[in-house]
Amino acid sequence: MNANVLVLNQDYQPLSICSVQRSMKLLILEKAELLHDDPNKKLRTTRRSYQFPSVIRLRRYIHIPYSKIVLSRRNVMRRDNFTCMYCGKKSDLTIDHIMPKSRGGADSWENLTTACDKCNVKKGNMTPDEARMPLKKKPYRPIPITFFRDVSGGVQELWKPYLYMT
Repeated sequence: MNANVLVLNQDYQPLSICSVQRSMKLLILEKAELLHDDPNKKLRTTRRSYQFPSVIRLRRYIHIPYSKIVLSRRNVMRRDNFTCMYCGKKSDLTIDHIMPKSRGGADSWENLTTACDKCNVKKGNMTPDEARMPLKKKPYRPIPITFFRDVSGGVQELWKPYLYMT
């Protein structure tokens, strides 16, 4: 039962990802309906067998104001796939200000990137151009749908139509 389930709002908009256990609670309490199951798996109790959920839809609409991804150290690293944006290394990671704070650089999605310790020290108080260290990818403000992929460790084929990835 170590799997993820995509949770959709009543209007089929993606809301979150939850565990199989949580989705089963919602289904049994009739707070959600099963849209897609994994045909190769079953959940069994001593008396009954259940379909293994993959996508569920809530029966009541949950109003969520405009959602945006919170700017945090972990989310910057998640956006950058836990990879140094200067050399591609995947260990000893820190957060780097592209335009250094001492030179007026802000804490923003567009000014923060993931860097390994070595590259961060080498770049120092310079911009990437001054340090001759081009970024592999330009930093951007992520949208919530892209984070579904990262949280779940990949997107199941059945989820793609709901995440606008087809």
